Amino acid sequence: MSPIRVTLERSSIGHPRDQKATVRALGLRRMHQTVVVANNPSIRGMIHKVRHLVRVEVIEETEDTGAEQS
Repeated sequence: MSPIRVTLERSSIGHPRDQKATVRALGLRRMHQTVVVANNPSIRGMIHKVRHLVRVEVIEETEDTGAEQS
């Protein structure tokens, strides 16, 4: 599966403690910080819980052969 880019768009201030803990568990510490996480069911569940606070983008994997084009 492709990795996921998660950005904290809204503050967790004023939200329940479990949502704050979920944001921290995703690796997000500050507003507008972006992290790349694995795309698996547990991470998807965490994102679903705080979907009103974050922006999610699926990173498309490109095949990079490392050869330069002339």
